[in-house]
Amino acid sequence: MKNITVLILTFNTPENIILDCLSSIDEDVKILIVENSNSFAHKDKVLSKFDNVNILCTGKNLGYGGGNNFGIEKAKTDYILILNPDVICGNDFFNHLNGVIEKNKNFSIIGCQYLYDRVFMPAGFFNKKSNEKFIENFKDDKIEELAEVDWVTGCSMLLNITKFNNKKIFDENFFLYFEEFDLCKSLKDKGEKVYSSKKLKIHHLGFKSSFEDNSSYKKNINRMREWHWMWSSFYFYKKNYGYIYALNKIIGKFIKATFKIIYFSLTFNQIEKEKYKYRFLGIYNSILNKPSSFRGNID
Repeated sequence: MKNITVLILTFNTPENIILDCLSSIDEDVKILIVENSNSFAHKDKVLSKFDNVNILCTGKNLGYGGGNNFGIEKAKTDYILILNPDVICGNDFFNHLNGVIEKNKNFSIIGCQYLYDRVFMPAGFFNKKSNEKFIENFKDDKIEELAEVDWVTGCSMLLNITKFNNKKIFDENFFLYFEEFDLCKSLKDKGEKVYSSKKLKIHHLGFKSSFEDNSSYKKNINRMREWHWMWSSFYFYKKNYGYIYALNKIIGKFIKATFKIIYFSLTFNQIEKEKYKYRFLGIYNSILNKPSSFRGNID
């Protein structure tokens, strides 16, 4: 436990969300909260309740990759557990953690699995056939206790820092989405090991990391999600498989977004029109090789 740091990247995270996350972490484990702005609103409350927490602010929103790189560079341990603030660790999580590490010290990343969610996959493969087989085995509970995979989700993953040449491990051209897939792809291309562990179970609330549900920022957050999901999709495929491959993968979504904007304009459905507008803009900017600079007035 002394050689593990839990890294939690926040951005105006609601108090109850971050407190629930922290309460699920073993008190003997070092925790580093990195606030992706210039001020962490719950500093006094958190530090009064948790002796094992350190808090740093980046000064501005660096995105998922940039914010986690900032924290990884500050951490002093060989193992870093990245947790989204809307993650709650299972009761036996930290009882199993040492054993999972000891079983295979040659790993680069070990991803966690969900306590309740059986819809969203916590891991998988880039190859379609391999992924379909894995999904089938996963749903039938036939995968190994520590299964080698191609990718794991970034809401909860254990990093073996000794396997990396430097601590800037995420591509900071991404601002939001696909950073973990890109990292896993780069590791697999080098022959490194990525696993998914049945012993490390978490509850992921999903989309609760930033702001309250009724926040005045909600519209801007939704715009950012639509824009960056599309931008990052194209960039990921372009970086890892080439521009033509990326264009072939994304052109259908680009055409669909165009027609949806027209359709929802004619039917006066402003909410759906806006959704597809920002999807269109995300793809458009990525196709033109423009940076992931859209922030939707949120910084």
